[in-house]
Amino acid sequence: MRVDIWSDVVCPFCYIGKKRLEHVAAEAGLELEVHWHSFELDPDAPSTHDTSNTERLAKKYGRSFEDMQAMERNIAEIAATEGIEFNWENANSGNSFNAHQIIHLAQSKGLGSKAKEAFFHAYMTEGLAIGEREILEDIASRIGLDHGEVEDVLNSNSFAEFVRHDEKIAHEQLKVTGVPFFVFDQRIALAGAQPREVFLEVLEKAQADLRAQAEQVETDSAAMCNDESCEVPTQNKA
Repeated sequence: MRVDIWSDVVCPFCYIGKKRLEHVAAEAGLELEVHWHSFELDPDAPSTHDTSNTERLAKKYGRSFEDMQAMERNIAEIAATEGIEFNWENANSGNSFNAHQIIHLAQSKGLGSKAKEAFFHAYMTEGLAIGEREILEDIASRIGLDHGEVEDVLNSNSFAEFVRHDEKIAHEQLKVTGVPFFVFDQRIALAGAQPREVFLEVLEKAQADLRAQAEQVETDSAAMCNDESCEVPTQNKA
């Protein structure tokens, strides 16, 4: 089953949503064909920030430092249930544009999910500054990407149009206002890191729809009689 996902590597709920979907699919015995799409939460962010994430987010959302710490602890507890270790105190947020370019490069080689996981883990768990070029190149090497090819992408912004196209689709066609945002079988949309049971319900619905479509195709191509005639489809004629 095809699943298109819009997300940002600095979004904690995007990581949680990724893990939940993977766990549910594995338990249901479903193989997913995941297509990752770019969505920058802060396109104007510098490569690195000179304040901690907690301090910066408290100011951004008009919350106290203590309130923001409590919120981060709550998110970390939710993440832990999905096997994710969040180390907020070490996180180094920054501009994610180049990370999205590298993910598109990886996806062109069938390594999209591996790249996404590597960037999520580097930022959320290791506290690496994913906006800095040296860090980007190190993460890319972990995925198995060629160093020279990665340098070419970062020097030329050769995947910039892919990032911008994803964001245009998200904003103009899908009206996405936050991530993660999932589209199953290019028909069923789901916003947010929903509980596992919601993911399972959506996957089952998409599977049922696919089966119904297959049955309809089989019926349409079969010989049959109706009130007006008995006819053999053209493709079945000798």
